Amino acid sequence: MVSKALAKYIRSLHQRKYRQRHAAFLVEGAKSVLELLDSGLEVEHLLSTPAFAQQLAGHRHPPVQLATDDELTQLGTLQTNAAALAVVRRPPEIELSPRLPASRLVLALDNVADPGNLGTLWRLADWYGLPGVVLSENCADPYNPKAVAASMGAFGRVPVWPGRDLAAWLRALPEEVGIFGADLYGDNVHKLRLQPAGVLVMGSESHGLSPEVAAQLTRRLHIPHGPGGRAESLNVAVSAAILLDNFFREV
Repeated sequence: MVSKALAKYIRSLHQRKYRQRHAAFLVEGAKSVLELLDSGLEVEHLLSTPAFAQQLAGHRHPPVQLATDDELTQLGTLQTNAAALAVVRRPPEIELSPRLPASRLVLALDNVADPGNLGTLWRLADWYGLPGVVLSENCADPYNPKAVAASMGAFGRVPVWPGRDLAAWLRALPEEVGIFGADLYGDNVHKLRLQPAGVLVMGSESHGLSPEVAAQLTRRLHIPHGPGGRAESLNVAVSAAILLDNFFREV
């Protein structure tokens, strides 16, 4: 049985202010917890059902506290959880070098407020081997449980730099760094030969890039409709996937 004190602590981490106060976050479900144990992140508490505990053999972790399916579901944010839940220390933020985008492509997010979209974008950064994701001050918390779940393990592999004044950071980059963003009136991305270096900026699901950030772009990219296509817009993560694939097309 989970103690009242631990249960209260775990439930507090549903809220951003307590995640920040305790520098900790939740990882839930079988796949995410196994990814966590392979990541090197510090695990404070690990709760598991008796059945799933057998799958933890061979992984380094703190002592496992056994819990029922119902306890895990009540403590966490998933609709059902028959596997495990972990409380994890937030990793220390590594230095964000202004020279990094001169040689590698960095993903930057401007006011992406939906944690599920943010997590999917984080996962895309992992898929393409990007060195990290820069988040504006008004982005969702990357350690929101929905973002962590949607990242599919990227939370343990790809650094994030949250809470940035994105326009100021972009202005301070070296002049030779390309800053790319989606625009209905930009260049047809399928006709360009892009190299995976610089910064790809993706904007708000509802409003696109803020004017201050859009003013920093050095090239605007357009994703054209297919023949007969009439959709008004694309989800931000879908748009990012298409654009990223074009950066890596020749690699």
